[in-house]
Amino acid sequence: MGEEAANGGDAGPQKTVTVGVPKEVREGERRVALVPKVIGKLSGRGARVVVEPGAGDGALIPDSEYTDAGAEIGDPWECDVVAVVNPPTTEQIGKLRSGTTLIGFLSPLTSPETVQALKDAGVTAFAMESIPRISRAQGMDALSSQANVAGYKAVLAAAENSTRFFPMLTTAAGTVKPATALVLGVGVAGLQALATAKRLGARTTGYDVRPEVADQVKSLGAQWLDLGIDAAGEGGYARELSEDERRQQQEQLEKAITGFDVVITTALVPGRPAPKLVSAAAVEGMRPGSVIVDMAGETGGNCELTEPGQTTVAHDVIILSPENLPAGMPEHASELYSRNITSLLELMLSDGELTPDWNDEVLAKSCVTRDEPAPAQDDSTEGES
Repeated sequence: MGEEAANGGDAGPQKTVTVGVPKEVREGERRVALVPKVIGKLSGRGARVVVEPGAGDGALIPDSEYTDAGAEIGDPWECDVVAVVNPPTTEQIGKLRSGTTLIGFLSPLTSPETVQALKDAGVTAFAMESIPRISRAQGMDALSSQANVAGYKAVLAAAENSTRFFPMLTTAAGTVKPATALVLGVGVAGLQALATAKRLGARTTGYDVRPEVADQVKSLGAQWLDLGIDAAGEGGYARELSEDERRQQQEQLEKAITGFDVVITTALVPGRPAPKLVSAAAVEGMRPGSVIVDMAGETGGNCELTEPGQTTVAHDVIILSPENLPAGMPEHASELYSRNITSLLELMLSDGELTPDWNDEVLAKSCVTRDEPAPAQDDSTEGES
């Protein structure tokens, strides 16, 4: 028996699948799809990781950290699997070979032209926002991981722009009352916003059209704003309100909002424009110097006076509509997202081969294009509420 055969049992799995990590090209994007910490896990499954030069620069990860972890620096678009953060551009789709697998945020509900282009290119694509929110898939839930970052950053933006202290302060000159903060929409981002505002010393209140989340709000030491509306939908998201429900919500919110120093909105309805929760009249009724952080700006905004991506002032109220908040914390946002991508890849990798089980609920529902007809999909999981 030859030496190579004798040592074959210790050689480990044959590395055949290549996983590419491109540099993100979206303006202001600083995240990267995979970080060096996960390279070892993928190598253990028989995958070779190829990173585009400078892919980690925005997250302050030099190429040397990738090579030290076992990755190669090269052309990611020639790989069998390409992992991205943002939907690929037309130019990037043109670089993908037929038969390539693409994984990332792909906006299947709001950008059908991207999905069609990937299908025409013969690419099998998995949308991270379509991962079903089931217990087994929690480690792959990129919407939640990035929403946590966004909720945290939203509160910091509010505190930075506020003309008032968040915590109560007792000084020789007297006592300053704590700021009051209202979070509209208490999904993952909203709950993180409540927790962060509470840590900064604000008096917090949460509101959502899904009354079952009231206990989660109260567990964070926040009050629950009850407007008597129940609009719970599927998959943990809110359904769209009826006209009567919308009118009732609008009237009651207008009265409630005027009593808060800070209002943070996170409400989204998958595949539809963001619901309007903060009317112009409510803004006018707020105290001068109050702050609104509209986290739904990219889909139209929850405030009638929001200008997506801009900071505006109306009736002496500061209205912030920051885009891509997770990119403002690229180190931890990339690390969390990288774990999500790796968990999904581990579901498909076996001894260096890509072997997706199309009967697996996670893969079937997150796959948005495939060379052959895929199982029926439910894309209702896009968005954060």
